[in-house]
Amino acid sequence: MDIPYTVEARPDTGVYNAKVGMWLFLASEVMLFGGLFSSYILLRVGAPAGTWPSGLLSVPLGTINTIILALSAITTLMAWVACKSRMFERFKLFQGLTILLAIIFLCVKSYEYRDKLTHYEVVLKSGEIADGHLIRREPSGDIVLHGHVVKEHAELMNGRKHVEHRELTIAKDQIVRMQNYGPWHNTFLAIYFTMSGLHALHILGGLVVMGYLWGPGSRMWKTDPDRFTNRVEVSGLFWHFVDLVWIFLFPTLYLI
Repeated sequence: MDIPYTVEARPDTGVYNAKVGMWLFLASEVMLFGGLFSSYILLRVGAPAGTWPSGLLSVPLGTINTIILALSAITTLMAWVACKSRMFERFKLFQGLTILLAIIFLCVKSYEYRDKLTHYEVVLKSGEIADGHLIRREPSGDIVLHGHVVKEHAELMNGRKHVEHRELTIAKDQIVRMQNYGPWHNTFLAIYFTMSGLHALHILGGLVVMGYLWGPGSRMWKTDPDRFTNRVEVSGLFWHFVDLVWIFLFPTLYLI
């Protein structure tokens, strides 16, 4: 039995079934990310003056990832155009480039996460705060950081301020509290990891689907090229949504 409207358009919607399903799914995604962006706005507006950090994220890395996703939006579109033009080898090329760009994006994001998880804030018995990246832990329990020391926590709120860093050796018995810049560190990092992590999961999901269509799923091209082309188009719609979400995430988290 043939499933109706897998290739031809439905008379009531004007598009085929998979496209209808994808638009409905993307509508739910808009509500999901809309709620997160609303939460970010409320949390930031409600934060007491001087308590919301800025400059904690690398703008150059965020810019690189923005360019990567912009290029991937072009390559995934060209992959669909190649299918419509019955140019399978060109589809393989552009789809492969999209997959490569997605992997690079995730690698850059992993580097950013690692940077935050190895960045520590250490409260000392003197009341001062040592802030920097962990180099090593000594067998004695002492730690070595590459960073700087401040007298008040407010001095750490502006990450864009240029500060000279040096190697710091901190004795174990001088440490009152030590915490890295994970999602538990402050409200900003909590919502940063939540929003960017959820976006990265969408990137990973799109990568799996596109990898399947590029690999074993491409066998459908020989038996039903029109339906395969529609699958490529639907995956492209999802990918464009993921790109669009990042266009909002980048200025919200990195620039403002």
